Amino acid sequence: MDAALARRLVDTQFPQWAELPLTRFDPAGSDHVIYRLGDELSVRLPRHDGAIDQAAKESRWLPALAPHLPLAVPVLLGVGEPDFGYPWRWAVSRWLPGEVATVDALAESTPAAVQLARFLTALQNAPGADASDAPVNGGSLAERDRATRAAIAQVSQRAQVSQVDGGFDAAAMTALWDAALDAPAWDRPSVWFHGDFHTGNLLTVDGRLSAVIDFGELGTGDPARDLIIAFTLMSATSRTAFRTALGVDDATWTRGRGWALTTGLNAYTAHAATNPRVAAQTTRQIAEALRG
Repeated sequence: MDAALARRLVDTQFPQWAELPLTRFDPAGSDHVIYRLGDELSVRLPRHDGAIDQAAKESRWLPALAPHLPLAVPVLLGVGEPDFGYPWRWAVSRWLPGEVATVDALAESTPAAVQLARFLTALQNAPGADASDAPVNGGSLAERDRATRAAIAQVSQRAQVSQVDGGFDAAAMTALWDAALDAPAWDRPSVWFHGDFHTGNLLTVDGRLSAVIDFGELGTGDPARDLIIAFTLMSATSRTAFRTALGVDDATWTRGRGWALTTGLNAYTAHAATNPRVAAQTTRQIAEALRG
């Protein structure tokens, strides 16, 4: 997946862009290698088979959803096919300018929290969630039970050894997880959810939210999983404003805390040992989920 491969893929499948310079963009996400193509385009190549449906999903659904959303989303200009030994479909999109949202910049921002609530409200109300080919819920909290309990045990043992503070309280994590599993399920019509709604998929320009990216987990069903953003980005004060603006009931909020806990634990156990940035982010996410 080096620049030579990306260049051959672009030049053979999209010759109209063959003269544009191609430069690797770092840091990229865990799912794609990203190249800048000229000043206005990007090339996204899946790193693993868990990300191979994103190009098709975004090209199918984002043109229909975008007009209903108050923040910019990716605009795909072409979906490339496997070639030259590269096995998966890939995408050329418009480049969205901006910096990745950070806790330091936005955690205390009530306006940003309300803006995110309005985005999710618009997404949930967008048409098409009942379409026959709409992507369905990609999983439930119950399906993650065994892995989550194992992760609770693992991080609790690690915390005892490394003297990590109270973010890894096994009893508190278990109590939250039990409450999330016991919370009443979503019993209303399916709505759209982003599915991976955290700081790394939000862009800012001049300190203001500008775009939401990476819709690879886009689906329909229970919107609770998008509440993860309340625990990855926000403080207690901005989180209260977010919940009020979104109008979240107690059961959905509890399931959302469960999603924040299980995804935080998953990322921590997979990456914290080798990535201090992920360790810090997920430790905060777990602690904020416990605070509620």
